Amino acid sequence: MKISIERASLLKAVGQAQSVVERRNTIPILANVLIEAEGNTVSFRATDLDIEVVDKAPAQVERPGATTVSAVMLHEIVRKLPDGALIQLTDDSAAGRLTVQAGRSMFSLATLPKEDFPVMASSEYTSNFSAPAPVLRRLFDKSKFAISTEETRYYLNGVYMHVAEGEGGKVLRCVATDGHRLARIDAALPPGAENMPGVIVPRKTVGELRKLLDDDDSQIAVSVSETKVRFATPAITLTSKVIDGTFPDYSRVIPTGNTRRLEVDAAEFAKAVDRVATVSSERSRAVKLSLDDDRLVLSVNAPDAGAAEEELAVAYGDERLDIGFNAKYLLEIASQVDRENAVFLFNSAGDPTLMREGNDTSAVYVVMPMRV
Repeated sequence: MKISIERASLLKAVGQAQSVVERRNTIPILANVLIEAEGNTVSFRATDLDIEVVDKAPAQVERPGATTVSAVMLHEIVRKLPDGALIQLTDDSAAGRLTVQAGRSMFSLATLPKEDFPVMASSEYTSNFSAPAPVLRRLFDKSKFAISTEETRYYLNGVYMHVAEGEGGKVLRCVATDGHRLARIDAALPPGAENMPGVIVPRKTVGELRKLLDDDDSQIAVSVSETKVRFATPAITLTSKVIDGTFPDYSRVIPTGNTRRLEVDAAEFAKAVDRVATVSSERSRAVKLSLDDDRLVLSVNAPDAGAAEEELAVAYGDERLDIGFNAKYLLEIASQVDRENAVFLFNSAGDPTLMREGNDTSAVYVVMPMRV
């Protein structure tokens, strides 16, 4: 194999691939990226056995072929080469070496045989549809903060993507929860997605998928089966196993009868919570909200550290209410709001609280209170 490729193309392709590679590997070949050159494209494939990324880039292929080389090392080398360089990759399979050459720099890297590289078994996808990148970006960006990190409840370690009944008919919905807070985000159902099985997309996959969604104009081809999910652009294909488990019935925890309504400027609210939480103790991080006639007092009282309070002008016309929350949860939820105002709906100090953006019901958040 012998190819010439521009540094920018190579850096982008290898960068996407190497981020999937686990840093600690018991199987040496999983630390490698599989380079396959054919025609006038070269593809870079990396996997951790749960996720597989294939990234294609244009290149001048003098001799087609394939080999595998350390993903992290190749990425580091390309990153350190000067901008605008033309890089030559030459594989000597007899010696088991890949030569990387650019200008006066030359590297000779150890390779492993391409036959040993694990290729993910292809599966029959029951549902195929395409969705604009900004739509998927919103669905996953707004829900991923609520993904659980508890390994014991493994079925909460991802985002549940499924077709659901919204207010105006069927919607594509993403839900994530960790038992303390929940995010439920809806988008218009793309054509062809009606029969999609509900799948739990793992946390790492959500992080990798984000890199495919930066281009606002791109359409993402989505394929879903009971065991796998695939997201593809013309240049990158990301295939992942889904979490094998049943996502809990989240509709039971979304309160419908909360009547006490607070409307507040989301950015101001987030900044105020951040300020008063500075003195909260690491253990509880509790912030108390005291609501009364169009004013909100945020207070923290940590006996070992000190106390803080801040008053905000808000829209609130219901009876007086004192309720406590974990500061981190409030901050994460408030930072999801794109519009100016966040609307909180309370019931009592012990019941879950609902938050949404203005009158928009397509993004709903639930947070459990805590005793203060």
